[in-house]
Amino acid sequence: MQAAIEEARKGLSEGGIPIGSVLVIDGKIVGRGHNRRVQKGSAILHAEMDCLENAGRLKASEYQRATLYSTLSPCDMCSGTALLYKIPKIVIGENQTFQGPEDHLRARGVVLEILDEPECVQLMRDFIQDRPELWNEDIGE
Repeated sequence: MQAAIEEARKGLSEGGIPIGSVLVIDGKIVGRGHNRRVQKGSAILHAEMDCLENAGRLKASEYQRATLYSTLSPCDMCSGTALLYKIPKIVIGENQTFQGPEDHLRARGVVLEILDEPECVQLMRDFIQDRPELWNEDIGE
């Protein structure tokens, strides 16, 4: 999770939204990313999407051994991508400031580990307080 937090802080330092993600296979980080919607003018570059894009093309068997780490509960888009590639486990830094479709992920067999990591919570609370308009844009409100 520390690598995902580093990605979140990198995104914030670039003027973006402080959400980070890493993809781990067999104990090794194979992809990392952070929310870059603002930086790239993108509609889809949430942290998890950036992470998976940076991991490059992987075999189905590799995704099926992977763990996706995210500093924030994944949204519908990112959760759907995890389901598409059959990623079996997602470790979530926090789901207090935003909660994606966690029940749906569990119903589809994905193991979720929610850490309630104070640093993740504080990063998002501070950001939402400071930039509510950007946060609302990111979650489609």
